[in-house]
Amino acid sequence: MTADVRLRRGRGALGFSFFVQGVAFALLVTRIPAIQDRYGISDGLLPVFLAAVPILAGVSSVVTEHLVKRVAPSTVLRWAQPLVLLSLLGVGAGSEMWHVALALGAFGLFVGALDASMNMLGVSLQGAYGRSIMLGFHASYSLGGILGASAAWAGAHWHLSLFSSYLPAVVVLLPLALLASRSYVDQEGGQAGAAGAKGLGPGGFKLLLPLCLVMACAYIGDSTVSNWSAKYLQDVLGSSESLATVPYNVYMVTTLLGRAVGDLGVRRFGAVAVVRIGTVVAAGGFAVVAAAPGPWAGMAGFTLLGFGLCVIVPQTFAAAGRLFPGSSDTAIARLNIFNYVGFLIGAPLVGGLGDAWSYRGAMLVPMVLVLVTLFYARSFGQEPARYGVGHERRTGDRAVDVGRGGNEV
Repeated sequence: MTADVRLRRGRGALGFSFFVQGVAFALLVTRIPAIQDRYGISDGLLPVFLAAVPILAGVSSVVTEHLVKRVAPSTVLRWAQPLVLLSLLGVGAGSEMWHVALALGAFGLFVGALDASMNMLGVSLQGAYGRSIMLGFHASYSLGGILGASAAWAGAHWHLSLFSSYLPAVVVLLPLALLASRSYVDQEGGQAGAAGAKGLGPGGFKLLLPLCLVMACAYIGDSTVSNWSAKYLQDVLGSSESLATVPYNVYMVTTLLGRAVGDLGVRRFGAVAVVRIGTVVAAGGFAVVAAAPGPWAGMAGFTLLGFGLCVIVPQTFAAAGRLFPGSSDTAIARLNIFNYVGFLIGAPLVGGLGDAWSYRGAMLVPMVLVLVTLFYARSFGQEPARYGVGHERRTGDRAVDVGRGGNEV
């Protein structure tokens, strides 16, 4: 098999992995009310269950940082993805509260390893390709999220049990994910732990901190949309109950569209310009939502949010790979923790401010936090992220490092 064919197959396989994860995560989060009802989880206890998932995922991301020093990231991903799917099925299969606690705990642990290893492989494949492809992987995730949410809606509409809703997805996707995993491509031809073995050191982690902050702020914005868009549209802007379900779907669709074309923008204008534009658009979206006189204006704001936020997270992972070409797996594992930090902070922050002050005012807080990205835009590289210009250039059948231009903060 030629190197080009191997890379194409690896890219397709990894894209499918992102898609599967999008389906699984959407099936879980969109059926939270049904999970609460099935197991009799009180409103006071529900936040504890929900917080446990990202906390355990963050712990797992730290463990994955050390694990990939001994085994290849592809091996971690190959086994984490089926375990995530089986954990999802376990959420729907239990009957006692300790059953769902165990299943959600397992989901959190395995999803942390999954997210970290997926993005490790994505960054290394982008380097091997010699051009921006990271946004395409996250577009696959968005597509999976849309289909997973649609499947969850169908299950709720037809009053299917959680197990019956989850079983078809697991039966179809699990064997396909295992089959696709045979084509994963690790950095430097799959040498286990090659990228993560060096570590970052104190100085390296200091360079990574701006990207960690950007990641957390982006996920605060994302969790604001996923947790509060429906309530905001209905309670603040006076929409109908059915219309209140639309903003998140619109947000997911615009996220998919933005990521589908985002790599072309990065190749043409560079990562810094794309991230700056996305940040301004996202902040504008929050401003429109906060000032919206009615539900349709609010919908326009959530549409802008999808187009703006969609580019930040994939490019943050890619920037970590460019900053630390010799230890990218370690950087990505640590950066991935702040995905969950943002998720944990976002929902209670907006909800607490909304109850204590106003939900319109609360929407300005993630707007300000997202704008922090502008101050750290140079962390995404001073040169266009085209690879082969001051970073990596394809030579023969492999990608070689030809310098670290564009890595300065």
